[in-house]
Formats: sequence, C-alpha cells, structure tokens
Amino acid sequence: MSDTATTPTNATFDQFGLHGDILKAIAEQGYTTPTPIQAQAIPVVLGGRDVMGAAQTGTGKTASFSLPIIQRLLPLANTSASPARHPVRALILTPTRELADQVAANVQSYAKHTALRSTVVFGGVDMNPQSAELRRGVEILIATPGRLLDHVQQKTANLGQVQLLVLDEADRMLDMGFLPDLQRILNLLPSERQTLLFSATFSPEIKKLASTYLRNPQTIEVARSNSTATNVTQIVYEVAEGDKTGAVVQLIRERSLKQVIVFCNSKIGASRLARQLERDGVVATAIHGDRSQNERMQALDAFKRGEIEALVATDVAARGLDIAELPAVINFDLPFNAEDYVHRIGRTGRAGASGDALSLFSPNERKQLADIEKLIKRPLEVQRLTVDTPVRHHHDERGSRRERDDRGGSRRRTTGAHERPSHGSHHRQQPIDDFFLKPYEPSPSSAAKREEAPAAPQKPASKQPLAALLGGFGMPRKTTTSN
Repeated sequence: MSDTATTPTNATFDQFGLHGDILKAIAEQGYTTPTPIQAQAIPVVLGGRDVMGAAQTGTGKTASFSLPIIQRLLPLANTSASPARHPVRALILTPTRELADQVAANVQSYAKHTALRSTVVFGGVDMNPQSAELRRGVEILIATPGRLLDHVQQKTANLGQVQLLVLDEADRMLDMGFLPDLQRILNLLPSERQTLLFSATFSPEIKKLASTYLRNPQTIEVARSNSTATNVTQIVYEVAEGDKTGAVVQLIRERSLKQVIVFCNSKIGASRLARQLERDGVVATAIHGDRSQNERMQALDAFKRGEIEALVATDVAARGLDIAELPAVINFDLPFNAEDYVHRIGRTGRAGASGDALSLFSPNERKQLADIEKLIKRPLEVQRLTVDTPVRHHHDERGSRRERDDRGGSRRRTTGAHERPSHGSHHRQQPIDDFFLKPYEPSPSSAAKREEAPAAPQKPASKQPLAALLGGFGMPRKTTTSN
C-alpha cells in the first residue's frame, strides 16, 4: 500500500537537516531552493521509506536521491586506507552509460567535502581502472547492469552490504531487456534494504512490476504522470518521408539553432543523417550504441562546448542527458515507444528554461503520433512544412554527390590521368556526324574478298614434350632398361 507525499511550502535545503558539508557543496553548485521533487523526496528518503518518484525531466531527480543518500551514509564515513572500511553501501543503477557518468559527476560534487568515496562503472571502456577503484573501496557505486555483473563475476565488486538501492529511469530499468540482469543483481543484495525508483514516466504495467520490489512505498508525483513540461513548446511538422533531411536543415537555419539534438530511431539512420547534415554545412556528429564509449564521450563533450551544432542520436541520449540551456530538440523519427518521446523532449527546457520540441511527421507514422497523444493526454499541433532545401537520396550517397555537382555545387570534378580537362567555360562542342552513330555494315566488295581469300595455313601442332609446359624443358629424359 502506497501513499502520496504532499508538497512542502517555502522549503529550503536548510530545513532538511542536511550536514553542513553537504549544504556547502549545494551552495557551490549555485542551488538555493529545492525543486518540488526534491522538496518532497528528500525528507521521505531520509526517513527510510521506499519511494516511487515520478517527475518531469529536468526537475532535479538526481539530487532528490543522492543528497539524502550522502546524508544517511555520513555516520559511516571514515578516512581509513583499508578497503574493508569502505564497502559498497549504496548502489545506483542506470540504463545508459551517459546517464551513469552524469549521475556519478553529481554525486561526487555533492560529496566532495565528505570522506565518502564514490565511483562509476559502465561498459565500453577498459575494466582495469574500474577494478582498481573498486578494490580501494567505495561507499557509493553508480553502474550499468551489464558491467556491474562483469565486476561481480571478477570478484571486484561485493554487494553484500548494500543498504540503499536506486533505479534511475526505472521504467527502462524494468523493461524486459534489463529485467534478467536486474533480477540477478537483486538476488545479490540484502533483503533488508531501502529501494528508490525514479523516472519521468511510469506505465501501469511498470508500476505493477515495481511494486514487487518495494515495501510499502511512498509515491511522489509532482506532476501528472507521463506529462511534459509546460515550458517546452511542442510542434509537429507534417512532411514527406523523403523531405525529412531537408526539413532538418531548414529548421536549423530558419531558427538559427547553434545547438540541437536530432533523434533518430536507428543507428544507421543517425550516422547517415549526420553525414548528410555535414555536406549541407551543418557541423554534426552521431552518437549511438555502435560507437565506442570514448567516441560517445568525446562527441558529448564537444557538443557541450558548442563545437558541434547538431548531435544526431538514438535513444541512448534520450534519458538523463543534461545540456545547459539547450534551445531545441528535433525528432527526425517519431519514436516507436511513446514514453521515449517524453524523455527526448525533456532534454530541452531544463531547470525552468524554455525550449522547443520539433517533430517531423510523415503519413506512415500516424500510429506513433496517436500513441504519443494518448500518453501525454493532449493533442499536438500539426503544421504543414514546405521544404525548400534540396533533398538527397538516403540510399545512394554517391548519386547525391553527383546531383549536387550537376546543380553547380561547390565540389569540383577531378580529372584522371587519361582525361582531357576543359579549357574554358566557352568551349563549344563540335557537331557529331550521324554516320558515326550507325551500326557497322560491311560493304559488298569487302564481303566478296573475304569469301575469295584462301584459308590461312594451320600451324603444325607442337611436338614439345609435356615436361616443357610444366617447367621441365631441357631436363634429360630418364631412360629405363628392361629387365
């Protein structure tokens, strides 16, 4: 049985009883007033209750569980060099590597004035540095499920003393793809623990499944479930499927967007779109599951520094990615999972700022649009977009390059060694005689001469021994004598 928390009025971080070292770190981050999800969740977590928290993206869910976790573990903090004095006491699981890295950065900033140790482990990078950190001992471990199980198998991570478990983006963590790994991890944890689930979306099925992992949880909802932020303007543009690439370029140019995330449904589609945007003069790169973790982190860092205008991504960037003052996101493809739409557009309009969520809609995506409107319980404004930017064919990049050259593009055709270059734009092509276009027809006189000509004498067959053909020419033949 769960109940719902009420929102405290005029709450401040000082009223939660947080330690002075934590308050100092909060002040250094520039935070003065807790967000609604923080104001409701922090007292409940400090009280030891299980929590199922739902709030819109960009409302500070990470601090709502990391601050009380640090406060609860402070009595156990110590400066001992012994790894045995620093067991894993809090485990935070995330579905993506980028989100794990971001949560770890927040935890480290909030706990930097304390003796608590924290680290993060995720796949795609070398395990050895992670193993070294775990062997030294950490109280707070942030991890993705697959890599965590790798460390458990290598016996570099022991979860036998975990007191607090957090499932960040819990709806994805409880998805069937993660469920087997998650169940294996839960079997390694003590049964007496506090469990916290946080996400922006909770379907009825996920809520029912989550109830099996929680004990008398308190539900915290600071907004209607699965709702989108009111400070994000949502517009759907109806365009033909073949005009979507041109529509992205046009929206970026018309709105003067210097920083935008463009979401695609497939890895191949994201890579292809990034290349097409580059050819149209938009500084772009792709981020998806087929790129190495170092490449993904480098792309994100360059995007945050403003060196990249368009970050073309799959849904690996839809959850937890925090880009300060991101003006807009563009859905090149409408997501197959309606919940992903809420997370995608939550990358803009964060921390109270305004943002634009622009989606491209083709006639074959009517079902996705209907599912999104059903989830957020509101119709989306659909506008017709006339695309002026020339469109390239997705399936033939070389053909698209030739088309731009024919239109007078910037690429110059290079001449080979056997080709004769043009000597000027005013060179006139000589007329071609129709005689050279006719098929060959032999004249009667030449045909008669061929019939009268004697047959060519045939050359006598070679009498060379077979050994000469096999490289044994000149070798003396071995004679045999009969017995």
